[in-house]
Amino acid sequence: MTIHETSSPAWKAPVGDGEILIWPDPQTLVHQSRENHRLLWSATPGVQNLPACELRRHARQWIGHAEEAQPLIGTGHQVELIHAGVWAKDVLINVLANRLSGSAAHFAVDTDAPKHLQLRFPGDSLPITDDPVLRTADWCGLLEAPTPAHLKHLETTFAKASAAWPFRPVLRDFFTCLGQLIPEAADLIAPLTQAMHQLDGSLGLRHHLFLASAVWQSPAYLAFAHHILARAESFSQAYNSTLCAYRREQGIRNPGRPWPDLRSDPDCCEVPFWLDLVGQSSRHRACIVRIGNQWVLRLPGHADFPLDPSAEAFAAADELGRFLGSQRARLSPRALTLTAFIRLFLVDQFVHGIGGGRYDRITDRVIATWFGIVPPAFSVTTATLFLPFASSQPRVDVHGLLTAGRRLRHGWSDPEKMRLVRAIAGTPRKSLERQSLFHELHRRLTEQLDRGAYKEWQRRLDGARKLAHDQQDVFDRELFYAIQPQDRLGSLITRYNAEF
Repeated sequence: MTIHETSSPAWKAPVGDGEILIWPDPQTLVHQSRENHRLLWSATPGVQNLPACELRRHARQWIGHAEEAQPLIGTGHQVELIHAGVWAKDVLINVLANRLSGSAAHFAVDTDAPKHLQLRFPGDSLPITDDPVLRTADWCGLLEAPTPAHLKHLETTFAKASAAWPFRPVLRDFFTCLGQLIPEAADLIAPLTQAMHQLDGSLGLRHHLFLASAVWQSPAYLAFAHHILARAESFSQAYNSTLCAYRREQGIRNPGRPWPDLRSDPDCCEVPFWLDLVGQSSRHRACIVRIGNQWVLRLPGHADFPLDPSAEAFAAADELGRFLGSQRARLSPRALTLTAFIRLFLVDQFVHGIGGGRYDRITDRVIATWFGIVPPAFSVTTATLFLPFASSQPRVDVHGLLTAGRRLRHGWSDPEKMRLVRAIAGTPRKSLERQSLFHELHRRLTEQLDRGAYKEWQRRLDGARKLAHDQQDVFDRELFYAIQPQDRLGSLITRYNAEF
């Protein structure tokens, strides 16, 4: 089954094995991608005193996509052992790019904090690298590649666990590729992303792979960042008011959700970037401070970069880039600025997962109100793939059993209980007769616990809970997609192709 959500989506991950979610529907998605292409190439609002469409042209040329007429379909994700629902984004960008005679690109966000780097499979869970800073590194680009001994341990452990499986996981090919790439690698990111990219290529996917950390060094990105830094007061006001309105509409009371406001006072203003001190392997929330009538980007140690809203885009980018380089520092975008840059200046259609799609509803408002640009439409997709042998065993329904137990416990089918309820409703409040009826009702409900039907239900619940625990890995949709066999992954690609 394929799920096509409505225009006001409440996206949910598919429940059934092999099901996919695509939003909007494929016909609308093709039309929106073409319309995005038209609107973005005609966007004239200035970004650091350069028309947005001109900055877009430079950004695309920098990543090697100089053909203006050719659509570029993109997605992005932090570097991790992605599950099939995340991998489905790469499938969709390939299928949509083919439909539009365009190209596809995956932006691997190696500037995000390490997450989901445990290789999980039935019976075990092991870190993909033995680098001791795996759980403490500020961004995943700081992680070292696994040692040969650790990679061998991963292969051996998985081989033993999967020896009796009635299918061949492509993880074995992934391990082989990873082992070939590690000797040439300075860190974890290059071999991990390349191994997944080569695996995708073996399945027929042909998207380009870009490391986000490299994109954040481009002149177009630095001009975009300078544009926001130099106007941080107005940006923080728009950003915070948009978040406030969103929380009010969604009934969210926690001021930290979906992310915190930017802190702002007359002499200091937080901006939506991480300040990565590469030389110190640490990061801070970037802020600008006022010195007299001048706003500056301040680094720890009081190295200041003066900001000039009137500067020409690429002159500002060059100055900012040289300053950051001299300080061995980097400005990495946080969630909103990350997708805003990619959607406005690099791609014609951006494919999100469910979480990213929810957050980019806020990004759309900031793009419209602060940048003054019609926000390009984005899309959402995900899929569910369980392990192949899940189909041979029905999934236990603990929730259904709990509901049945509540009905037994509260005597929903007991006519005597219903008689007592009606009698209670017909007697005066606080009367002795009403109290007596209440005591009789609760005595009868307590007796339910000693009856055979309830004890049989308790026995079935205990067995179901044990079976549910045993089935956790089998029905876990968030296992690394390379644990699947090639034909299962191929069938998901075929399903997406059939939709278009």
